Amino acid sequence: MSVKERKERERAERERLIVATARELAEQQGWDAVTTRRLAERIEYSQPVLYSHFRGKRAIIGAVALEGAAELAAAVRAAASGENSPRERVAALAHAYLDFAEHNPAVYDALFQLDGGLMYAQEDTPEPLKDAFAALVEYLTDVAGDGVPPGLFTEVFWASLHGLATLTRAGRLMPEDAESRVELLVDRLAVA
Repeated sequence: MSVKERKERERAERERLIVATARELAEQQGWDAVTTRRLAERIEYSQPVLYSHFRGKRAIIGAVALEGAAELAAAVRAAASGENSPRERVAALAHAYLDFAEHNPAVYDALFQLDGGLMYAQEDTPEPLKDAFAALVEYLTDVAGDGVPPGLFTEVFWASLHGLATLTRAGRLMPEDAESRVELLVDRLAVA
């Protein structure tokens, strides 16, 4: 291995460590606790080293969001691909999405609530974000209904899931009705 290759590998490892540490800290204490000073202390590198990888917290949030988008896409695909009927796939997709939001609140915030400097729904949207949306489209196209563009249907379905995830987390919805909400959403929107 050349010196250049070793340095590139070490740089990539430092970036992964920074992102993993930021994510861990955010999941434990919230994004307000994630500062470059705290990250530098936790990973035992100086703040200038952090800044050589990321311009600041916003860029770190963006990196966490991209990582989370890939994980969300994988979770949705894994859940939905194991089901037989379109309705079962959509229900599995909905549950996987809501489970991801519940079990990864800081990552979910990085993806959908915080400014990570990422462009959504644009030509230059980063590939992991496009793929996460594509994972939803894959399983919602069959149930969009006649004459309904799959992308538009996916946006409405996704917005519904996001609303459920956000309101549930904020304690605005009765926990005992969680399953009924998903069933209603799937039954009313996924008409196949």
